[in-house]
Amino acid sequence: MLVVSKCLAGAACRYDGKDNLVPEIRALVEAGEAVAVCPEVLGGLPTPRTPSELQPGGRIVNRQGEDVTEQFVSGAERAMAICREHGCTGAVLKARSPSCGKGEIYDGSFTGTRVPGNGVFAQMLLNADVPVMTEEEFSEKEE
Repeated sequence: MLVVSKCLAGAACRYDGKDNLVPEIRALVEAGEAVAVCPEVLGGLPTPRTPSELQPGGRIVNRQGEDVTEQFVSGAERAMAICREHGCTGAVLKARSPSCGKGEIYDGSFTGTRVPGNGVFAQMLLNADVPVMTEEEFSEKEE
């Protein structure tokens, strides 16, 4: 069983109220081979919501300067609980997201600058030895 970012399965839960549909990921969810989660929504953040980025000091702040670290962490913890309930052994998550990004995230300046790093949920999965790939890596694998 995989855990996947809910936006990749077609749910309109992105910060801007849109989705990031990857049809193959939606098909996995529909076939019961994946469970879809949105840590940000699970943490109580609304959709749409002000964009947030992980800051160099480890806090997560939205573009308006509000600290939303607690929501991101609690949402990631709830997503981990769902992952455990379903016995997930792998993940396909949204690239560069402050929750789900793996290997590369935005630098916290809201300028589109990318830096090495992982989102909160992706890091929790990696710490639990759950392999994580982004939808970009997944799509390359599917080709």
